[in-house]
Amino acid sequence: MNLAPPAAGALRVASYNIHKGVLGVGPTKRLRIHELREGLAQLGADLVFLQEVQFEHRRHARRFEHWPPQPQHELLGQALGMHTAYQSNARTRHGEHGNALLSRYPVLSVAQHDVSDHRFEQRGLLHVRLQLPQQQLHCIVVHFGLFAASRMRQSARLVQFIAEQVPAHEPVIVAGDFNDWRGVLGAELAAVQLRDVSARLVGDAHLPRWRHRVRTYPALLPLMPLDRIYARGFSAHRVVLGWGANWARLSDHAPLLVDLLAPTAH
Repeated sequence: MNLAPPAAGALRVASYNIHKGVLGVGPTKRLRIHELREGLAQLGADLVFLQEVQFEHRRHARRFEHWPPQPQHELLGQALGMHTAYQSNARTRHGEHGNALLSRYPVLSVAQHDVSDHRFEQRGLLHVRLQLPQQQLHCIVVHFGLFAASRMRQSARLVQFIAEQVPAHEPVIVAGDFNDWRGVLGAELAAVQLRDVSARLVGDAHLPRWRHRVRTYPALLPLMPLDRIYARGFSAHRVVLGWGANWARLSDHAPLLVDLLAPTAH
């Protein structure tokens, strides 16, 4: 993907489900975390919201010759020269995985809020406060459940969390794998002034404009808009999707990328 540099004053934000750095099933599994590191470098993002990040997997460590000795968020952060934050969502027999944030800006605090809806899916909100040059920024990394009713309840808990934990005047970015292929959660999130900045505006000057949800899954030929970037205090300058054969070799999701402008940057 050949990306133009962001506009002056723009904040480049990416969301990416990296599938634990491994692609394939059974004997066809291939280690992809090192190639993912190179792919993320191409994005040139200031903030990277990551889902399905492997903290530890003892069986994979024995199977793959080049399995990294450190957690995946540390590997990626060190390679990109970025600050990192991580919290586990799920613990399994062989290890644990969760959400992570990579940031070019200093991390002020890291917190985890459990939004698991039932015992078969462990889910959480990773809340990271960052210090930008002019202000503080709240970043929340999400990975919602596979069932529609669970997603609605998790969305309601996200709204409650923001209303209670984030001052109303402070900017927020919420990004991740919402599994919201029908796009029904946006109305819920509007209660805390979150807007889908990753949706493309389509139409022309003579017709009403409507927002087109960007498809991110599967990566080779995206058919379903599972991933989103919502923001309060920013507007979208450019929306980009990484898809095609090269990205499909890295994860089953395509990376979603948006350049954001704060009101003072217009």
